[in-house]
Amino acid sequence: MTKKSSISLTDEQHAFARALVDAGRYPSLSAVLQQGVDLLRRRMDAEELESAALRALLSRRREGEFVEAERMDERLSRMVAGKRRANDVSS
Repeated sequence: MTKKSSISLTDEQHAFARALVDAGRYPSLSAVLQQGVDLLRRRMDAEELESAALRALLSRRREGEFVEAERMDERLSRMVAGKRRANDVSS
């Protein structure tokens, strides 16, 4: 089910949305805005999942063993080097 809403766009937003419709990428301005709202919802959902995962990680870290800075630097250096090799990226 859809709901009709009255919205306001800046001139720039309207021109961009209109250009998408005129180019045939969307059938209407409503379709452009619906896509935008869906993208925003998915982004916010993903951010919430990432935040929850980070909170859980930090909680586990607080409960785990203490790692001295020098040892952590070594771990991070090895991790970064491994990622660079895996992605074929030079320093």
